Amino acid sequence: MSDTSMSLGPLERRDGRWTVGDRRKPDGRWLEFGADGLHQHTGDSDGQLIPWPRIMLVHFTLGAKNPKGTYGVRALFGGGRGYLHMTLRHPYEDWIAPFDCHAHRYRLTELVWFDALLTQTVTAGEAHRLGNVDWLDRAVEGLVRQRPRTARTIRQAVAEALQA
Repeated sequence: MSDTSMSLGPLERRDGRWTVGDRRKPDGRWLEFGADGLHQHTGDSDGQLIPWPRIMLVHFTLGAKNPKGTYGVRALFGGGRGYLHMTLRHPYEDWIAPFDCHAHRYRLTELVWFDALLTQTVTAGEAHRLGNVDWLDRAVEGLVRQRPRTARTIRQAVAEALQA
């Protein structure tokens, strides 16, 4: 797998790291999936680290924090902002992590795959796997290779990745 060409919507592997959002944007906001948790980067600061065991629920939106639809039109065509919405434990709280979208447009099918990968992995109690570079390589590669199109086949492809 090539570090510079593997992506799933806003999820991208570059330089051996999986990130969400455009980390090359000056003073931008992006998220990194690390072994110890989800690391939020904001502008020139390191932001905040959320350990994987704290994440109970997750989904994402593009375009606005609370859009009526799941995906913002501007973000679909490149640019804009996206958000990971999470419910955290210890203490319980809702948390929103913003990220800057890449300049290129995201494919709608990849956004659906990305959302399914996030939600199913976290719901299964396996959020820490998102910080495992090798596992995430295989999971993303499997989705891209299989190209599931229905809700059932998407759930099945992610479930197969969780069994590996």
